[in-house]
Amino acid sequence: MSNQHFPHLFKPLDLGYTELANRALMGSMHTGLEEAKGGFERMARFYAERAEGGVGLIVTGGVAPDRNGWVSPFSIKLTTSRGVRQHSMITGAVHEANGKICMQILHAGRYGYHPLCVAPSAIKSPISKFKPRELSKRGIRRTINHFVRCAKLAKAAGYDGVEIMGSEGYLINEFLVTPTNKRTDEYGGSYENRMRFPIEIVDQVRKAVGPEFMIVYRLSMLDLIPNGSSWSEVVQLAERIEGVGATMINTGIGWHEARVPTIATMVPNGGFTWVTKRMMGQVGIPLITTNRINTPEIAEDVLANGHADMVSMARPFLADADFMKKALVGDSKRINTCIACNQACLDHIFQQKTASCLVNPRACRETEINTVVSSSPKRIAVIGAGPSGLSCSTELAKRGHQVDLFEASDAIGGQFRMACQIPGKEDFKETIRYYSQLIQDLGVNLLLNTKATKGNIVGKYDEVVISTGVNPRKIKIEGADNPIVLSYVDVLLHKKPVGQKVAIIGAGGIGFDVAEYLTKGTEEATTTEFLEEWGVDEAYNDRGGLLKAPKKVLPKREVTLMQRSEGKLGKKLGKTTGWIHRAAIRKMGVKTISGVEYVRIGSNHITYLDSYKTDLLSVDNIVICAGQEPNRLLADELSSLGQHVHIIGGAHEARELDAKQAIEDGVRLAIRL
Repeated sequence: MSNQHFPHLFKPLDLGYTELANRALMGSMHTGLEEAKGGFERMARFYAERAEGGVGLIVTGGVAPDRNGWVSPFSIKLTTSRGVRQHSMITGAVHEANGKICMQILHAGRYGYHPLCVAPSAIKSPISKFKPRELSKRGIRRTINHFVRCAKLAKAAGYDGVEIMGSEGYLINEFLVTPTNKRTDEYGGSYENRMRFPIEIVDQVRKAVGPEFMIVYRLSMLDLIPNGSSWSEVVQLAERIEGVGATMINTGIGWHEARVPTIATMVPNGGFTWVTKRMMGQVGIPLITTNRINTPEIAEDVLANGHADMVSMARPFLADADFMKKALVGDSKRINTCIACNQACLDHIFQQKTASCLVNPRACRETEINTVVSSSPKRIAVIGAGPSGLSCSTELAKRGHQVDLFEASDAIGGQFRMACQIPGKEDFKETIRYYSQLIQDLGVNLLLNTKATKGNIVGKYDEVVISTGVNPRKIKIEGADNPIVLSYVDVLLHKKPVGQKVAIIGAGGIGFDVAEYLTKGTEEATTTEFLEEWGVDEAYNDRGGLLKAPKKVLPKREVTLMQRSEGKLGKKLGKTTGWIHRAAIRKMGVKTISGVEYVRIGSNHITYLDSYKTDLLSVDNIVICAGQEPNRLLADELSSLGQHVHIIGGAHEARELDAKQAIEDGVRLAIRL
């Protein structure tokens, strides 16, 4: 029902034969549960909790209609009645929770990471090592029949509809554009021929499933590849898809091989809804918009401004299953907001792990991680209010323990206080806001500006949790004590002045972040600025929606990023975001040097060996980003006095600022205590 807080978001959507309770769609995400042991039982719980949380419509992760359409070997497909019984677990659980759910049918095409992959033409994808086999006309007819069979089986399994995946560069999308479709038969050549494949799929699926079954078509409205679809072609396809029976059209943004960030944290909130707005009024069926919509306020604004009839949010429902339930009562401050980091969702999937969520480690582990109130409440000290301390203290309080949370500084957040200073990582502050609210709600006794010592800890608590995080690693270079040398903490947290010519020592994630911070500044990019920088044309004058050349942005400083090891800088950056960070510093003119040996630091330079020759780099400042060391002094002191302590997060293992592991450490320890 509509409500006073977000009237557009909570306005029901009448589809004729059925009604959706609100305008929020939980978008398709592959979770890895699809192939996991006991995966269907776990997916049933995962989706049911989101249905209980009040989302209007759920779309599953992609399900292949046959083996050729697998994303990877033995990934999920629906081809038999046995599969119907398995999928019925999901639909039964969702319907019991009064939800509605569609199954996405996804044929990977040339993106299939296996030797059975097929495509309109035998052209290898730049992101796969397998060259696809060209589909014969008989193969095309067989594939269409498999889409139909899959939809009929989905209906038999109790799904309320299907989403036909026609975007992101998968098989259907590959038929539409000339770079991947070189055919000369009736499925190639003219656009009328190239769009024949998706039209026949939707038409035949509609005839097979009848009128009272949702067909959502995921339309690539913005390919973001050279020689992609033109806007007139996108509109033409939308009109034809409506004509053959689609219920709704969902927006797809960018092929997977596109060199434009589309869902990572640096993409402005709602940064691609303008594309869907262009389509509004071109068709008579509801349009769904997507990408970086992560709060009810943004969703409401998108709908109120006529950008779409419905909003798709995928990862926000990983972060908080009760997103809509909280929004309904105007309780946005208690929503655990998705920060689009990609670290536990997409990165996990590309590493063939089960997905989860950095800010909500319970996501996709609903049958494994559960809060149970303790039968014997304890008094517990948690020392350090960074990510691990925040997750541990609040989870302990949920279990009924009395918790004192010590923080030596004047604010909570730890390393996240620095992360949210980085251009494009502003949403990290939402995690601090969420935990701040939880601390109040759960009655955690927060002691700011209070350093934990043996005097105020020993003998006063049943359990002590050390979550004191990390200290920047000091470097052993002659002249390292020179005043021009700063740590990343000095720069990001303490805001010490930095000159115009800067060398950064250390090219891990922090080094890249500091490089972006120093070259871009702290002002959040507008949607137009972001699009121009990455070469996206809001006017959509050229195919694929790409500008002929990205707009050059002048850097605020001259920065050189240096590392000791040989090879490409940023090798350990996120699987799905590393290329973005490397591209971002290139755009800002950051110079990179690898395989160096640091010799000495002077008052206005650094001397180093590069390929066995000595070089001197003139600088105003040097920023050290050479890793971290566990901050364990207090843990060691307390242990020596016989106090049993639990060490979590960076204090336990100082990896590259791993907030994902830190937050999970905190939750898992709290469940054990």
